Amino acid sequence: MLILLSQIVIGSADLAAAFLFLFGLKRMSSPATAPSGIRVAGLGMVAAVLASFFYLATVSPAAQPHLVTNLALAIVALAVGGVGAWYVGRTVAMTAMPQMVAIYNGMGGGAAGAIAAVELFGGHTPGPTELVVTLLGGLIGAISLSGSVIAWAKLDGVLKAPWRITGQQYVNGVVFAASLVAAGLVVASTLGMGGLMLTTPQWIWVFFACALVFGVLMTLPIGGADMPVVISIYNAFTGLAVGLEGFVLQNPALMIAGMVVGAAGLLLTVIMAKAMNRSIANVLFTNFGTVAKARAGAITGTERPTDAADAAIKMRYAEKVIIIPGYGLAAAHAQQKLFEFVKLLQAAKVSVRFAIHPVAGRMPGQMDVLLAEAGVPYDMIFQLDDINDDFATTDVALVIGANDVVNPAARSDKASPIYGMPILNADKAAQVYVIKRGQGQGYSGIVNALFYEPCCNMVYGDAQAVLIKMIEAIRGLGAAAA
Repeated sequence: MLILLSQIVIGSADLAAAFLFLFGLKRMSSPATAPSGIRVAGLGMVAAVLASFFYLATVSPAAQPHLVTNLALAIVALAVGGVGAWYVGRTVAMTAMPQMVAIYNGMGGGAAGAIAAVELFGGHTPGPTELVVTLLGGLIGAISLSGSVIAWAKLDGVLKAPWRITGQQYVNGVVFAASLVAAGLVVASTLGMGGLMLTTPQWIWVFFACALVFGVLMTLPIGGADMPVVISIYNAFTGLAVGLEGFVLQNPALMIAGMVVGAAGLLLTVIMAKAMNRSIANVLFTNFGTVAKARAGAITGTERPTDAADAAIKMRYAEKVIIIPGYGLAAAHAQQKLFEFVKLLQAAKVSVRFAIHPVAGRMPGQMDVLLAEAGVPYDMIFQLDDINDDFATTDVALVIGANDVVNPAARSDKASPIYGMPILNADKAAQVYVIKRGQGQGYSGIVNALFYEPCCNMVYGDAQAVLIKMIEAIRGLGAAAA
């Protein structure tokens, strides 16, 4: 009777967790409902965890003598992980958000890989189908773990530049093939096929080692400008690995959550690859992110600096202004000052909107989150396809810390590595102001032709300091009028 009751409770909790995951993810699709979606998905995770503990509580200690030890370790792990995640989430800077997302992606993949390892080393896979699925989930999870760690290191500045060797793709292919061979030998040795030099546990170690090395080698050659796509790919990998391990464990919550996250990550990867004018094959199997400098003589003229106050006054008397935020806005922690400046423009009856490129910043959606944190209304934020045609009738485009996403070379220079990439048409506005810390190149290392256009003026300096000067200039106009 107790076993039947426990099965009903566990099944109900798993079903509730799956529903809450799906409903929470649905609400996360809109910035307006994303906070409640996160809370709903969190409740789903609580339900899944409680179901696991209820399962442990109904297992006889005589049947599993190590149960008490495992239960204590699980409680300690939840306490440490929960407190640590809460503290990091509360204190992490917006500029460090991409690093945090990358490392959490890796943790999800590592968890799926750990589940696979437990199943493999414990001999819990009853048949060849379960064994193959376990190995596939372990392979994807291990690649996501090590690859995400390298992505974190690149985003955090630990690794300063891409690392490439001659024949990189051949080396990667050999390592990946070795992991597949090791997986095949694990299957063969587990199913009792003789004649193998190593035992099953030793082949399992070789399998995971090759998978982890491949994740590192796959990520090292990738340039910094393509980190948003990398994060998206590893998010899809993690979801897929979790879903596969959920199948092995016959856990519906894991299967549903994993497959939904994997599908969403894959769709996001496709969208971002399209936004960078790349195919998925190009993203996965080439050194995408290789930086090529502009050809000598391809860009003529000089950058024309202007004063922050002059740019502010120009916008104050404009009718339409479009603001294009980039990573430089996050790095300067200037989102609050930006919105303060925008409200001053709105008070002067200026129409102000924000234009977001799909790969602006260093992770998907970073600019949307940044603006939401500052309190910018959602109806002021527009994506590339929805606003791009409006630049031609805009008086002023203000670019803050963005580079490739407004570079007109993507339309005209076939030698440029970003040629063909859809961009925000800032150069078609009557006047462009670019807030930039200096004359150096952006994160991708590509020279921006926009900065040399006749319609463009540069406002050099830290974005927050520049915006403070702009705010003072607008307020000064009001004081003078009074």
